[in-house]
Amino acid sequence: MNRRAKILSSEARERLVFPIIHENVIKWIYEAERKDKIIMELIFLGTGAGLPSKSRNVTSIALSLLDERKSIWLFDCGEATQHQILKSTIKLSKLEKIFITHMHGDHIFGLPGLLSSRSFQGKEKPITIYGPKGIQEYVESALRLSGTHLSYTIAFEEIEPGLLFDDDTFSVSCDLLDHGIASYGYRIVQKDKPGALYAEKLQEIGVPPGPIFQAIKKGESVELEDGRTIDGSDYIGPSQAGKIIAIYGDTRQIPASLELGENADVIVHEATFEAGLEKLAHEYMHSTTHQAAELAKKTGAKRLIITHISARYDKEGSGQLLEEARSLFPETELANDFSRFTI
Repeated sequence: MNRRAKILSSEARERLVFPIIHENVIKWIYEAERKDKIIMELIFLGTGAGLPSKSRNVTSIALSLLDERKSIWLFDCGEATQHQILKSTIKLSKLEKIFITHMHGDHIFGLPGLLSSRSFQGKEKPITIYGPKGIQEYVESALRLSGTHLSYTIAFEEIEPGLLFDDDTFSVSCDLLDHGIASYGYRIVQKDKPGALYAEKLQEIGVPPGPIFQAIKKGESVELEDGRTIDGSDYIGPSQAGKIIAIYGDTRQIPASLELGENADVIVHEATFEAGLEKLAHEYMHSTTHQAAELAKKTGAKRLIITHISARYDKEGSGQLLEEARSLFPETELANDFSRFTI
């Protein structure tokens, strides 16, 4: 190879290598920033009360934690929930935990079939099912009597009021509501996240992106290659408060309801009846739109999502329910089947 060819090869390598390095640096910064913006999403698979209708399946809600835990948590599992999942982006392989609010059929009849289908797909990752006393007997009896053998294990946690789960990303607690049978609400609390990394500020003082950013992100003191020592806490923003989600089972209004939803970013609450039917709601141990809205207001919640809509309300009637709730708590949304809400 002549000298000119060698020079050209060197220049070509620089043109190829430096863009790759630059691209990797940008990618690293992007990934670091993306992790600072954890996205959680509520996906409503069923929003009807009691029995399915043409427009609403019975109750099931998925909490997508794909950014935080690479998993999905499911709250209640009414009949045909697995059919609803087939129409969504949810994968059963990501299912980690199932939380049952109470043992009425419109909240649990879809559970044995969903568990069986997950096994047919060859999934082996264990799951945990939380629920009132009797949930283990119900699931195990349905699987045994149908001759169903699962490819994975299930851990059952039959719940009582208090803390159910706590790790470095989330805690989950529950409290007893008022619905004739044991009915629970769940409070999901995301742990506070470290502040955002000031990547541009670090580059200004000559600190290149790379693994060293991870130590700085943790607030550690770091010694640079040139001998300088920097305090990581000077290069990260204020910590980001974790989100709080309160998901209520069927209930009449009681004091425990306020504690579950205190300062929540989102409350999910049933609104089975329209305003003015409080007597009927109390008789059937449910809530009205105004009762759900008053709860959200008293707890200091930021948003309210109403669900568990009676089949007596068509599209127009459902819209009226939303307006009733918004008259008392403007930050209210109405959940329809397949509605998605970013937290």
